[in-house]
Amino acid sequence: MLTGCNLQDGDQVDKVLWAMSRWNDRVQAWLFNGQKLAPTYSKAQLTNPFPFNAFYPEYNVPEVELSDYRLAVSGLVRDKQPWTLDALRKLPQRTDITRLICIEGWSAIGQWGGVPLKTFLEYIGADTTARFVGFKCADRYYSSLDMPTALHPQTLLALDFGEVALPPDYGYPLRVRVPTKLGFKNPKHIVEIFVSNENPGGYWEDQGYNWFSGI
Repeated sequence: MLTGCNLQDGDQVDKVLWAMSRWNDRVQAWLFNGQKLAPTYSKAQLTNPFPFNAFYPEYNVPEVELSDYRLAVSGLVRDKQPWTLDALRKLPQRTDITRLICIEGWSAIGQWGGVPLKTFLEYIGADTTARFVGFKCADRYYSSLDMPTALHPQTLLALDFGEVALPPDYGYPLRVRVPTKLGFKNPKHIVEIFVSNENPGGYWEDQGYNWFSGI
């Protein structure tokens, strides 16, 4: 597709690549089955140790004070009251052992437990006919999901990793676990969730990564 472009015209090439990526998003969204489950595994197959991965070194993992933590809710929702971790733990929970696949080429199997995002969206009265759910994080990361993926039964607001509360390296106090997406679509240290009809983009997505990034 690029053979007719002047490769010295960076703006033109960027526009073509961006259009191709958006076309990719549309095709992946059309193919996505909101009820097809990602593969699950046994405890014997868990990756130990589970690798740390972020856009910063491990010593820069944000410190989130539990006593002050409140999950903010905004956008196209009925109830915008903030949530404590205790309140989140009182909602129905789910645990899955799934594989996280990184765009860098590695993968690892972990056990994640928490609230199905679909359940949470129902509790806050989210407009599930809206197109996107966005996430803001304590480490300045941000990302977003299409609504069908947000409503997928295995998409979690993860509170636990293995048999313990989510450790800081893996997203404490709350992360999104999406086994149907590449790893960078699984934001950590969540401080706000919002529902929108405008695509919120994402930290890596806004730098050229494919937005849908399904697996």
